[in-house]
Amino acid sequence: MDEFMQKHAPDVNGSLSGFDRLVFRGTLRSLAVKSGMLDYLSRAGVLLKDFGSFVEQKSQQLKQSSLAEAQRLGRPVQYLRSPKLSKEELARNIAGADGITAGLICVLTVGEVCMSYEIFRDRQAKKLSLEPRTRKCLFLYHYWIDPLFGFISARIQTWFPFNIQVCLNGREWLARQMDRAGLRYERRDNCFPWMEDGAAAQRLMDEQLRTPWPSVLRAIARRLNPAHEAMFAPYQTDYYWTVHQSEWASDILFKSAAKLGAVYDKLTRNAIAVFGSDDVMRFLGRKLNGHFQGEVVSNYRRRPEGVRIKHCVKGNAIKAYDKQGSILRVETTINQPREFKVYRPKEGEPHGSLSWRPMRRGIADLHRRTEVSQAANSRYLQALAALSTDRRLREVVAPMCRPVRWRGKRVRALRPWSEPDRLLLEAISRGEFAIHGFRNRDLRQALHPGRCLPHVQRRLSSQTSYRLRLLRAHGLIRKAPRTKRYLLTKKGREMTTAILHVQHIPISKLTALAA
Repeated sequence: MDEFMQKHAPDVNGSLSGFDRLVFRGTLRSLAVKSGMLDYLSRAGVLLKDFGSFVEQKSQQLKQSSLAEAQRLGRPVQYLRSPKLSKEELARNIAGADGITAGLICVLTVGEVCMSYEIFRDRQAKKLSLEPRTRKCLFLYHYWIDPLFGFISARIQTWFPFNIQVCLNGREWLARQMDRAGLRYERRDNCFPWMEDGAAAQRLMDEQLRTPWPSVLRAIARRLNPAHEAMFAPYQTDYYWTVHQSEWASDILFKSAAKLGAVYDKLTRNAIAVFGSDDVMRFLGRKLNGHFQGEVVSNYRRRPEGVRIKHCVKGNAIKAYDKQGSILRVETTINQPREFKVYRPKEGEPHGSLSWRPMRRGIADLHRRTEVSQAANSRYLQALAALSTDRRLREVVAPMCRPVRWRGKRVRALRPWSEPDRLLLEAISRGEFAIHGFRNRDLRQALHPGRCLPHVQRRLSSQTSYRLRLLRAHGLIRKAPRTKRYLLTKKGREMTTAILHVQHIPISKLTALAA
């Protein structure tokens, strides 16, 4: 990250790193499993034949308690016919129309699929059984403007086991912090093109990491269901909190949209063409080796608000996009934390020996999430800094157009503009080879599609082996350890990208660029 900032120092005002979107889930763990639910029913003295009426009573109790504040304040309680409607957009529209700047905005209700329990009759055993099942139930979405977090949303499931989800935004939170600190800023959407004191703003974002999440989230849960203790008394149960999704964003604040626009298109186009699967794995702190089981996907998409490049690995992602014209945002999203490690004791042994173990969803490992995410953002920005060079095409291509010596033998120069070598460079840069590489057979089929007689196949295999030796000698490919597969090197990606891109530029544009 520092390398990128130094490279573009004349064009940037500073940077800001911290939470963007943060989604928590609360679960009554004792009721989330069949054995725990049966234990609760037993302690409450509820027979399985009375399960339906019992849970209906509890559901009504929750609804009345949850909606009481909205009814007291006269705030809208609106039922939505489809869960696909944008509830956040509707809530923001209501807040704007009613001039709500603090407190409850509205409660939106909608029927959605959830995980719950149902009673089934076992005819052979002649008894009833409780089974976990998916079903539809009513969800209550609360939207309010919190004095600490700003705009916040939370939903509660109105049927056992009454799961909760809380969603907040770190930049919205930061705006509240800067207001209290008396710092001036310009805000657009959820980013800040200008801040009076960037260093002070970063310190405020760092303070977010010291939030006492158990007590904060417990207060939100009681806001959603004030009758929680009364519903479960004398049975004691409380919510266990996990991080369902975390987005950690690093914003580079360019001085103007023109300054960012001068480099952004080149950065994103080169990134999608040059960054391979091993690079993406490195950004996320992993290595691409024979033990990896998964898929690495990169895509480049032009949206109404700008161009976005995104790399995904097993449900986790790192992406870059331009925000509000003058902000370059690099963002790491973690949905599957077990793909990362945290130095901690074994679960259930708080005083046990420490070792690197899989990261958990629990809020205990949230701080480690932020470290992993910031490291990923920094590595990605460092890679972008390496891409954003203005080397001439001649400087990139010239080394491969000269003969080299490899393993004691002379190897001819590559001729990237001639038909055979051009087709060879196109073949090795194909997207399907970016993740797992290619073999002699793969390259042979790419260059000579269709079936051939056995003696022709042997001749083509020999020719392909010669071409692989030629590419290796010039440092464009490398052999994957303990395999028969080959991968493009960083030099190979840079050269093939430059050569293939320039072949698709019209002469008129080349003339204009040269003028």
